[in-house]
Amino acid sequence: MPKPLGRGANGRQHDDNPRSGAMTQDQSPWRLKEMTPVAVGERLRVRPTLIVPVGTTEQHGPHLPLGCDTIIVERLADDLSAAYAVPRAPTVEYGVHAATRPFPGGAALRRRTLHRVMNELIESWEDGAGVQEFLILTAQSSEAHLEALSTIRTDQATVQVVDIFGLDFGSLLERPAPVQGGELDTSLMLYLAPDLVRMDLAQDFDLSPSMLARYRPGHSRHLPAGSPGSVGYPSLASPQKGESLYTFILERVGRCLIPP
Repeated sequence: MPKPLGRGANGRQHDDNPRSGAMTQDQSPWRLKEMTPVAVGERLRVRPTLIVPVGTTEQHGPHLPLGCDTIIVERLADDLSAAYAVPRAPTVEYGVHAATRPFPGGAALRRRTLHRVMNELIESWEDGAGVQEFLILTAQSSEAHLEALSTIRTDQATVQVVDIFGLDFGSLLERPAPVQGGELDTSLMLYLAPDLVRMDLAQDFDLSPSMLARYRPGHSRHLPAGSPGSVGYPSLASPQKGESLYTFILERVGRCLIPP
């Protein structure tokens, strides 16, 4: 039952028991698409856990790529897979999101579509591969998106859903605001994929109190009128801040994979 939470690996030797669940960065991720069925079966017999990253194809302002959320959760999935010797599934690159107007290239699924897709994938891995624990990683706070992920049906397997943007970043951010091309995701992208960021095009968009009341994590979010496709303060972003934020996310989410 779901429990929401607010390189090649075929033939490489890995430590099956990372010390005290600690993360080590000297290994390669166990990507299902690069593994043979025999290798997958052997790895899941060691630990029947699977990481499933779920991204979006959505605008995050004029300065960030459409796959911003996807790029972040893919890197997180790879690093967690390598650190804990847990396989990770291919990324689901489309999610549920709302926009007041279309932006070129953006594409979304309906809540029931994502829910059905995820149910069928989880069922395949549970029944066909014996996976008993799923860790779903996403970076999208739309309530419809999270509902589609957190209501997945299983026979016996447990499902944890982690929205990384739902974590409490405290003093790591100068001006906490709804995440959509602002300080948080822009900083992460400057650290993880700086070549894809166009800071010369970044635009701050301040939210009035009335706008903020309507546009907040956990609710269906519609971009405010006049927004360039983002909200918040990308001008406050930096690669150094992105590294600190990513290290924090990696450590916090890694706790989900520490054996009891």
